[in-house]
Order: sequence, then C-alpha cells, then structure tokens
Amino acid sequence: MATKKDRILVIAEPDYSPISTVERATWLAQIYDCDMHLMLADAPITVPGDGIFQSPEAQQIHDWIISEQQAMADELAMEARDLGIKVKTEVLKKRPLAEAILARAEKLEPRFIVKATQFHSEADRAIFMHTDWRLIRAAQHPLWLVKPHAMPEKPVILCAVDPTHAHDKTGKLDQVIVDAGLSLASHSNGSVMLLHTFEAMEAVGEAAKFALKPVRLPLRSLRAKVRKEHRALLDQLAAENGIARKNTHQLPGRAHEIIPAFARGKKVDVVVMGALARWSLRRRIIGSTAEKALDHLPCDILLVPAQ
Repeated sequence: MATKKDRILVIAEPDYSPISTVERATWLAQIYDCDMHLMLADAPITVPGDGIFQSPEAQQIHDWIISEQQAMADELAMEARDLGIKVKTEVLKKRPLAEAILARAEKLEPRFIVKATQFHSEADRAIFMHTDWRLIRAAQHPLWLVKPHAMPEKPVILCAVDPTHAHDKTGKLDQVIVDAGLSLASHSNGSVMLLHTFEAMEAVGEAAKFALKPVRLPLRSLRAKVRKEHRALLDQLAAENGIARKNTHQLPGRAHEIIPAFARGKKVDVVVMGALARWSLRRRIIGSTAEKALDHLPCDILLVPAQ
C-alpha cells in the first residue's frame, strides 16, 4: 500500500507572480517529496444578469470564465506534473481570500502554504486587513511568502531568533524556527545562519526598573553587559544545534529594520521567522515583526507557528 505523501498548498494569484509562486512550490515539492494542491485565486466573477433572475446567457458567460480559470490553473501545474509531481487544481471561489485559504489548509494539513507577497499600501497597513497579514496572524501551518527571485542550488537560510525569550517564556519557538531552517538546509543543500537583534536601550530600561531610587545609570557598562548576556544565550542556541559561531550574528537595533538590511547584505534566500499566539486574543506577537519587515525583505519569508 502506497504511503500518503505530504501536500503543499499553493495559492496562485494571476496578478501577483503566479509563475514564481508555483515554481517555488514545485521546488519545495521536489526537495520534500510532496504532492501539490494548487488553488487559483482569481478576482471574483461578476457578470451582467448574475443574481436571482439569472439569464441563460449570463450563466454561459459565468461557466466559460470558470472553465478558462480552470485551464489557467492546469497550465500553471503543467511543469510540476511533467516532473512527476501529483498536482490537484481548483479555482477558489470563496471570499474573503484569507479565510478561504485557512479553511482549505485546515482540511489538507499541508507541509507549507505557499503564496506570493507584494507591496502593501499605507491603507493596508492602517486597517490591517491585507490577506498576507491575516495569514501571518492566523495560519496554523508554515506559511511561505514568495518574492520573485530564482532559488540557487545552495540557498542561504537566515533564522531570526530571540534567545532571551522576550515573548516566548519557554524558549520553544526559537527551536521551532531553527528546526525549520535546518530541515530546509538539509533538503536543499543550503546553509543556515542565525540572527538575533536587540534594542540595547530597551534592555537598559528594564534594568533601571529595579533601582530603588533615581540614579545615574552607567549606560556604557550596561550596554556591554546586555550585549554579552544576549551573545551568550545566542551562542548556546547555536551550539545546541551544531551551527558554527561564524554563522551566528547579533546586531543592535529594531528587528524589522535590521533583518531586511542584513538579508540583503548576506544575499539571503529565505528568512525563517516565528509566530506566537496570545492566549486571550489569539493574535500573533512576533508576527508583527514579520508584517513590518515584509515589504523590505529582498527574499522569501517562511513563517512558522509555535507548536
């Protein structure tokens, strides 16, 4: 009896790099030996006369559009199928898009959800309603957001970690992030780097809370102490996972500013980040860093949920 393979759920949007998105999903399906489920997420169909009193002509137009969309989905799947990958295709009709994707993922239990990402306008940022952000905040499966670029034979994988456990008191999320990076490197013949960013003055402020009376803080020595403590924790995480110290980096500054600049300088192909849910609102804490960094990253981002 044949063993059922894992599946990759790929969302192909005609207006947002569908070919690059399917190519990335195909690459992942090859290296992880997965099947694919390709959903074409085209714009919703509205035709004259569409409604309660639908005319035969309107129904014909509607059916023709659906047929063309299905043909487009099958054309996008052609290369993967030629490579021997089993691909099921469908046209996504339900909206809102994020909820439809999440519902399908809940049924399929995919190894990855693969989707293109694009620039988000100020209006998108203001109302926090964009599909990408909603997926970042709610997806229970690894979410791979694609930026159009070729994946090299030996990809560089950057794991963005926080070994101080600022939000994740158990420290489990960092290990989930590192495990995802190491797995990807193992399957793709790639290499892994760790990056920890920290805001030195924020940490100094935390230390000041414990002072019993107003004092002049020795900022230089406190910064040095914070840097040393953070570095020790980062080196411990790297050592536990067999990652060389030369591939382990620590930089002061805001994560959403430092990570894109570092990724660009090191020619990173994938940044792996984590998402941690609050118990009350089920909102993603670390997801906010991914949201802020998303537009500025020159490469793909893989967001893994805490287990």
